[in-house]
Amino acid sequence: MLKDFSVQALFMGLLTAFVGSASSFAVVLHGLQAVGATDAQAASGLMALSISMGVCAIVLSAVTRLPISIAWSTPGAALLASTGAIEGGFNAAVGAFLVCAVLIIIAGLFKPLGRAVAAIPAPLANAMLSGVLIGLCFAPVKAIGFNPLLGLPIVISWIVVGAFKRLWAVPAALAAFVLVLAFGVDIPEGAFASLERSLVPAAEFVRPVFNLAAFISIALPLFIVTMASQNIPGIAVLKVNHYDPKPGPLFAVTGFFSLLSAPFGGHAVNLAAITAAMCAGHDAHADPKRRYWASLIAGVGYVILGLLAGAVTAFVALAPPILIEAVAGLALVGAFSSSAMSAFQAQDSREAAAITFLVTASGVSFGGISGAFWGLIAGGLMLALSRLVKMSKDRARQK
Repeated sequence: MLKDFSVQALFMGLLTAFVGSASSFAVVLHGLQAVGATDAQAASGLMALSISMGVCAIVLSAVTRLPISIAWSTPGAALLASTGAIEGGFNAAVGAFLVCAVLIIIAGLFKPLGRAVAAIPAPLANAMLSGVLIGLCFAPVKAIGFNPLLGLPIVISWIVVGAFKRLWAVPAALAAFVLVLAFGVDIPEGAFASLERSLVPAAEFVRPVFNLAAFISIALPLFIVTMASQNIPGIAVLKVNHYDPKPGPLFAVTGFFSLLSAPFGGHAVNLAAITAAMCAGHDAHADPKRRYWASLIAGVGYVILGLLAGAVTAFVALAPPILIEAVAGLALVGAFSSSAMSAFQAQDSREAAAITFLVTASGVSFGGISGAFWGLIAGGLMLALSRLVKMSKDRARQK
């Protein structure tokens, strides 16, 4: 196992952990607070999620030797933010988190679902992936538009270093981000004192309460959103990069780790979608068999960041979010270009792939379910219709 380790995977794993945490931690905190968590309970939930997804990534990557990336449910957190306080308060929300985790485990052990996920056509999976990535790939341009003095150093570092050595392009952008934060952003007086006070983590156990209102308002929608917006796209990303794990066991394991984090305020742990492309792609290593080290390192990074949840939250909050997103976008340019090219390569599925891409990239959600899921559905219907028409024409010719 140690012979597969590489510096390239180390860099990508650390970047994945940073991007996975920094790009959406604010959504998670806001979502937990919206359903009634105190500041301490929300911080505890963030820490529980980070540690759970880190350990989950380490276990799955080490056992399967595949670059399986784990994340918290960002769409689920957004769902919590829109749900607001419910009957029973945060205790009832935690009860709903537990129910959601059990539903994910059941879904993982229910074989027809695994077969359905495994049957996703490759062109549609590529189109969905490129649709998911394109929004974040716009971030470097938006960062320059937001503030050229802050955004340009990050982008220029990536371009210049990447022209000489592609391996160092993203680490260079990350280093530029740190320098921009240190010298270009006005840091409030006393900010570093608050960082020191946040170094000691504190986990808070929340006694779960189970009621019908929480099940209907949180548990069921959270389960659907997590499966449709994270777990299914996560499997699709692995398929795009020529990995073919059995989806069911992976879903069940993420459900188990969700079960562990829920009593401490964590809403859901699942397969990663966007950051999965970072660990499973060529930038993690030229040899696909050695890329699992990137997701393993990312898992270690998540555990460390979880233990430093308070301090990391305070540090990253000092920078405008668009700068963090810019680093992530630069890291995903390669994944976007390769997935988009693969999506539109086959002529007979090109229109279906286009529909999948457009619906996914639109970012529009219906019924609390993200565009990634509806993109696959729309593209799948288009592909089925085109194949049906083709079969009818072939039969007519034979007659």
